[in-house]
Amino acid sequence: MSAVELGYLDDPFAALFAQPQPHPYPHPQQQHPAAGPGPAALRRLPIINRGTYARTAAIDRLVTQFLADTASADGSSGGFRQIVSLGAGTDTRSLRLFSSSPPFSSTSSPCFNAGIIYHEIDFPAICARKLRAVRAAPQLRAILSEPETSSATITSQQEGQNAAPPEWWTSRGPGGSELWCHGLDLRALALAHQQRAEQPGDDNNANSSLIRGLRADLPTLLLSECCLCYLSAADAGAVVGWFGARISPAAGLGLVLYEAVHPDDAFGRMMVSNLAARGLRMPTLDVFRTGADQERRLRAAGFDEARQLTVDAVWERWVAPAEKERVDGLEGLDELEEWNLLASHYIVAWGWRGSRFRLVEP
Repeated sequence: MSAVELGYLDDPFAALFAQPQPHPYPHPQQQHPAAGPGPAALRRLPIINRGTYARTAAIDRLVTQFLADTASADGSSGGFRQIVSLGAGTDTRSLRLFSSSPPFSSTSSPCFNAGIIYHEIDFPAICARKLRAVRAAPQLRAILSEPETSSATITSQQEGQNAAPPEWWTSRGPGGSELWCHGLDLRALALAHQQRAEQPGDDNNANSSLIRGLRADLPTLLLSECCLCYLSAADAGAVVGWFGARISPAAGLGLVLYEAVHPDDAFGRMMVSNLAARGLRMPTLDVFRTGADQERRLRAAGFDEARQLTVDAVWERWVAPAEKERVDGLEGLDELEEWNLLASHYIVAWGWRGSRFRLVEP
């Protein structure tokens, strides 16, 4: 929210979900109070805001490439594709897509934003809060239909603090698009995949329907922004494996990861210590310690191609000079050495399989 309020990012929906949260960039000079309700946003340090900008811009760019590659070649609206955001929280990318908000308003394809099946997965309480926001905000109701929930008895009038959150809810967007929000612990997917591996012939309907509305025949892009890193390496791999086993090879599957790296140098040790002081740990960081490790991880998961860039490389290579000048002019950045240290300890890694789309470096 800090990056939006200061003009780093153009997000017309962020304020609807504003809630103080620990930032995914642990930093020794930035104090993070416990998350709590309310619209106030902490003002972050300039390097934190720039990091948020670079991370968001990188993932938006890969999403844009995926959607451009999978849009209908004839300009029709029949080319459906699918995005699955793991640990989506209050992320607004789906809303920015459906409303053609920047940067998704600059594409020349008339069907770029059409036919998107967008799934968000997070804990039930998070999904229920997003449902309440969609029902309450006219700005959201302008682009989304009245949500349908898994619990027919739960209506906007009956919802309350004591109501059990629905397992899922869904809403229609423009151009045939759909938003699905699933209240689900990702470890349930990991367990289902592990059970399937132990009993290959027992892929029952219960396992297949864990994510309602998921289509196996569509090109699919998975997004994990500091999400899978909080699972064990085995569980994180099993979650990806669950999708890999369900999405048709002909459809194509991609994965974008945003995670920390280099825990062994001085800055990395400080980063890990700062996380521990907040009661947080990234188990996958013990296994995938470098960008090269992340590429090997993606290939081991069955992706034909794998790429990775540190956040400082994203800033240098993917942000246009005029945009860098604009961002730098918002607050100024004196701590260039500290920025380079921070940004070199986070990466965007991505991989894909099949020929339906290619996420070559944009």
